[in-house]
Amino acid sequence: MSGIVANSMLSGLREHIERLEGTTMRKRQVLPFGVPEIDDRLPGGGLALGALHEVAGRGNGAVDGAAAAVFAAGIAARTRGKVLWCVTRADLFAPALAQVGLDPGRVIHVEAGDEKMLLACFEEGLRHGGIGAAIAEVARLSMVASRRLQLAAEQSGAIGIAIRRWRRQSEAEDFGQPTAAITRWRVSAVPSSPLPVAGIGRERWLLELIRARAGEYFDLEVESCDGQGCIAVPAPLANRPSETAFGHRYAANR
Repeated sequence: MSGIVANSMLSGLREHIERLEGTTMRKRQVLPFGVPEIDDRLPGGGLALGALHEVAGRGNGAVDGAAAAVFAAGIAARTRGKVLWCVTRADLFAPALAQVGLDPGRVIHVEAGDEKMLLACFEEGLRHGGIGAAIAEVARLSMVASRRLQLAAEQSGAIGIAIRRWRRQSEAEDFGQPTAAITRWRVSAVPSSPLPVAGIGRERWLLELIRARAGEYFDLEVESCDGQGCIAVPAPLANRPSETAFGHRYAANR
């Protein structure tokens, strides 16, 4: 009975926060991860569509940065329609996208001259509609820019993903600044899944939801995206009580 009461109180608290933030009370459409340990912790049971989300690797390392990009590609792979991917560096690797289920033929690749132009392309893509997802690799994201992107996503119903990618450590500090993104994720590589024979198993990540509007912080070790863009909980964790798999800190709602 206590669990039912707690869930009811949490639902009421989320609705109250939404009213305070001036957000619409209509039920958002979501894209579930298909992993109960994640979906059960997200408002609506999945990643909100018609919304902006942020993803970054831990620190500014290339390995974690690549993990963040693959995580975003896996999300995009599970949407319908074309995927707009905006960059300022010509290093988008099509075989890596295909490996997680994102057909390169679905991707509209935009290479912008600078971040100002990149954000303009990102916003225009989100506002246009008719796409499954719009992704942009950005170093800095101001509150003003993120609000414009969030509004554009709400109007079209597309999912927007800002991959925070930095050239220098000083830019990475910007990730802690508040934005209008609905969720903020951090992905870092951990040792791959063990195999019963010599070899390298499926890549694993530490996935952290460090901010969620009307949600909670949590972290969870997962196996990276498969050929359909789906992540999974490693078998030993799948049978572990959720209290040991998740943190219990509330995300800052800024």
